[in-house]
Amino acid sequence: MSHSSHGLSRFDELKYPSDFKHFDYVNPNAPKGGEISLFVHGTFDSLNPYSAKGMTPALAPSYNYMRYGFSELNEPLMVGTGQYSPSGDEIQSAYGLIARSVEYADDNRWITFHLRPEARFHDGIPVTADDVVFSYHELKEKGHPRYRLQLESVKTVEKLDDHKVRFTFKQAGTRSQLLRVAELPVLPRHYWTKHDISKSALEPVLNSGPYKITAVKPGVSVTFSRVKDYWGKDLPVNKGRYNFDKITLWFHRDYHIAFESFKAGGHDLHLEVIAKHWHTGYNFPAIREGKVRKRVIPHQMAYGSSFMFFNTRRKPFNDRRVRQAISLVFDFEWVNRSIFYSAYKRSHSYFPNSPMSAKGLPDQAEKHWLEPWKGKLPPELLNQPFKPAPTSGDGSIRAQQKQALALLKEAGWELRDNTLRNRETGKPMRFSFLEQGAASEGYLIPLKKNLETIGIEMNLIRADAAQYIRQVRAHDYDMVLRVLPQSLAPDAELFDYFHSERADAEGSLNLAGIKHPAIDALLEKIPEARSTAELKSLTRSLDRILLWQHYGIPKWYSDSMRVAYRDVFAWPEKAPIYTTPFSTWWRKDLPAKGD
Repeated sequence: MSHSSHGLSRFDELKYPSDFKHFDYVNPNAPKGGEISLFVHGTFDSLNPYSAKGMTPALAPSYNYMRYGFSELNEPLMVGTGQYSPSGDEIQSAYGLIARSVEYADDNRWITFHLRPEARFHDGIPVTADDVVFSYHELKEKGHPRYRLQLESVKTVEKLDDHKVRFTFKQAGTRSQLLRVAELPVLPRHYWTKHDISKSALEPVLNSGPYKITAVKPGVSVTFSRVKDYWGKDLPVNKGRYNFDKITLWFHRDYHIAFESFKAGGHDLHLEVIAKHWHTGYNFPAIREGKVRKRVIPHQMAYGSSFMFFNTRRKPFNDRRVRQAISLVFDFEWVNRSIFYSAYKRSHSYFPNSPMSAKGLPDQAEKHWLEPWKGKLPPELLNQPFKPAPTSGDGSIRAQQKQALALLKEAGWELRDNTLRNRETGKPMRFSFLEQGAASEGYLIPLKKNLETIGIEMNLIRADAAQYIRQVRAHDYDMVLRVLPQSLAPDAELFDYFHSERADAEGSLNLAGIKHPAIDALLEKIPEARSTAELKSLTRSLDRILLWQHYGIPKWYSDSMRVAYRDVFAWPEKAPIYTTPFSTWWRKDLPAKGD
């Protein structure tokens, strides 16, 4: 038995019927035209988003680029399946883009995509099944390792005719494997047979989407221009979106410099990530004159796993007690009050701001997954809720210091003459913290000072963007900061973050070097979840193990975005709750409607 549909949903019914005209959170009559300029934290040295080499704009450390909702990537078969998808009012669904419809087996062993004959690359050449087949092989064999992970479940890809292509999987499964191939970006075969997809390059690649790159200043800016004859402009998934004629991304390595640039008129839209700026910095003339405005946008997006990760591949972080001890002396309450103006909430989860986060004690469904591994898990995991030890917020952490020293003593370390030394070797505990830029030093320096009070020396190493990326890819650090992007319906991307097979793979995002059989077992079951309830119980169980193993120090999250903007923009009354709204904005000084 097979099913035919205009879209896919992982578990539930699709919100939008086959004859829907546009998403609910757009203005389908938004005027097209004008410009917008945006700030991105970081830099770039490549425009090839498919290679593991080089840093592309989409890999800028803050992910601001993707948050804005603009992308230089080729169009995928369907839209709505990814973390930054335009389907912003459903947790995990996909609607046709290059594919107008799909047909799939009842047991999800195969899926056939029916392509739109009108789909075109920017050079006018039609998108065909040959391009889809080529994209699968090229990305899996030569592309970034994330594509091998994404496409691992596929057995064969075959062209049925010029506008029909079938993916057959290695085994029956859930609809998550269908959604993973629906995300496949369709590359122009005629372009990439003449270019090396594995190499970084500053030449804009040939695309098929609503924008194309028209100007590049390496490391400084990228300008996109709207494709006026874009083949998909009238599709329901695109109505009311991509309204600006020109979008320029300005890259800054330093948040403070970026803020000064914004105040001076350097860019139009500023995602404010520094709480102090938001509370004390917006008193410049343009604010007082009403030319710049502030807006807080609530959301229900998954914030991502924001942690200071320990590299467990190295001593002394291969000992859970050492990791827990160091975590104890991070005084979040003081940092939040003194530095962040109490703007954030402490993360108690790898899935904050998400229904997937573990809360309270494990319920029966979670115990079903956890109890078989009881002997390999910390005993408190099953009978205590995880919560980072709170402090008074006044800088006094005596209770935490005492608990940390007890754990360190148990792990074979002792305090001698104000220096923590290994009981057997006499060597002091010293390690380094790899960071990029100065923004994180506001809370890392207090952590460094707190560690000194228990005899531990932490050195801060500030690397430039290129060096930072090289060291992170090679896992050459003791501790490192990172936000691992998460979705509200976690899937196979978790393999790259936490599975033992990825622990020693260069370029993987298993930053802590995690190797744990219970974690592996849960990760292998999550993509097989057959209901939202089962996915929640599996993900919450995973969350508990990750937290109690103390692979990193949990940071914080926010359930809103702070945005400052020139007062020339407008937006729909209803905002998407699961993605950022900026691709639905328009210039309010334009009289025309539509193209």
